[in-house]
Amino acid sequence: MNDATKSRSMNGAESLLRTLVESGVEICFANPGTSEMHFVAALDRVPGMRPVLALQENVATGAADGYGRMTGKPACTLLHLGPGLANGLANLHNARRAGSPIVNIVGDHATTHLQYDAPLTSDIHGFASPVSEWVYTSSSSREIGEDAARAVAVACESPGKIATLILPADTAWNEAERVASPLALSAPAVVSAEKINHVAGLINSGLKTAILMRGAALLEPGLTAAGKIAEKTGARLLCDTFAPRIQRGAGRVPVERLPYLSEQAADFLAGTELIVLVGAKPPVSFFAYPDKPSWLTPEGCRLTRLTEIDEDSTRALEDLAKACEADDMEPHRTRRQAPLYTLDGPVTAEFVMQVIAKYLPDNAIISDESASSGFPYYDVTETAAAHDYLNLTGGALGSMMAVSIGAAIACPGRKVVNLQGDGSAMYLLPALWTQAREKLDIVTVIFSNRSYSILNHELQRVGAENQGRSAASLMSLENPSIHWLGLASGMGVPAVQAETRQSFDMIFQKVMNESGPKLIEVIL
Repeated sequence: MNDATKSRSMNGAESLLRTLVESGVEICFANPGTSEMHFVAALDRVPGMRPVLALQENVATGAADGYGRMTGKPACTLLHLGPGLANGLANLHNARRAGSPIVNIVGDHATTHLQYDAPLTSDIHGFASPVSEWVYTSSSSREIGEDAARAVAVACESPGKIATLILPADTAWNEAERVASPLALSAPAVVSAEKINHVAGLINSGLKTAILMRGAALLEPGLTAAGKIAEKTGARLLCDTFAPRIQRGAGRVPVERLPYLSEQAADFLAGTELIVLVGAKPPVSFFAYPDKPSWLTPEGCRLTRLTEIDEDSTRALEDLAKACEADDMEPHRTRRQAPLYTLDGPVTAEFVMQVIAKYLPDNAIISDESASSGFPYYDVTETAAAHDYLNLTGGALGSMMAVSIGAAIACPGRKVVNLQGDGSAMYLLPALWTQAREKLDIVTVIFSNRSYSILNHELQRVGAENQGRSAASLMSLENPSIHWLGLASGMGVPAVQAETRQSFDMIFQKVMNESGPKLIEVIL
């Protein structure tokens, strides 16, 4: 603390903010209100915290998710009372499913004001609990620093957790005595040698094996170890349908993605005799359907767990490779191969993915919420340049346009390509404004089929009968059609429409060599 800070009193908000910075939190995604104004004012007195304004709270929480996925470090959010938190709950749900570290700061009324049940009074703790590992209400400005240090420590627990700190307004404005020192952070638990040897024995027994991975196991060190095991034993390497982050593309160890549809997943796993879970849960159907299985592990297949979600999956895979006598193996790696396509014919979702795969630059980041358009063609980008792939982990739409913000801020110098269905993109339109204000290098591709296409599929799959004009009206995004060029331009993001194969091929190649936010609407 410098001499100027020592010479005047420090309030609780400044103590909180200084503790966060000293604990390694460097960015705050904020949509503040009256109760948070002392925190806002403290930003000009405390160096080291970058404030990023979101025009809607779900943008702030989604951006914090993306930042956490790419750095492994928590950002903080700043939300206004219970309703502000409620606006951000969907992306806190997705972040919890992703294992993203977040320090979620929610302002509250001053403690003396709560008794009057003012209009914005609500059960903030009740709102926060379902999406938080830890929820705590600060009771004193003199203890707020320690509360903040605890919040950071919880957020950094493996694999990454959400810690919600509720900040009453008087706790922020009253005098504080000190800044708390950062707490020691816990390391992921190490898997015992006994478990490693047990799993190695099962794999080496000749069972037809699949290794289902999630979390850190899907980054290069873990993939390399898993690839060695696969090369030695013939095991298949799999990932969840919606894994938070996968490093894939040229030079990376390829991993098969569990199909979304339950019957396809059942066929995909048929004949598997052993599934080894690495930071993953047993495979289940995303929804229940009449006469279709929810539990997707084949009958008679043995399930064994190498790591729990909070254990060190990378080290466990490296130890397992040694136990399988695979440590000297050279894993199979993907080779760069541009897809072949023609510029004649109608624009299809597959074609869009082929163009993206062809021109994607090295070390790019793809954030995918393309739903029924892009999902079936995920494999097209397998042989693209090396990249990170971020998925919609919790299934709550309106995520990845915000996640791309956090990813771009976390990784300056890397191109971010955000794949969006036109329906899901409307959930989070204000994200474009933040992309423009922060001058982020994000290219958003809108798959414009002008419908909730995935719901048309689901309507059939659940066996709903007698659907007609009323049902169809709830699937259509026409009458009127969404004017994406006008919406994006109004948010400060340059936008262009592609109606032909030639135009999309030319536009996408061009924007990959430019910087700053862009939006391309592709008419399907």
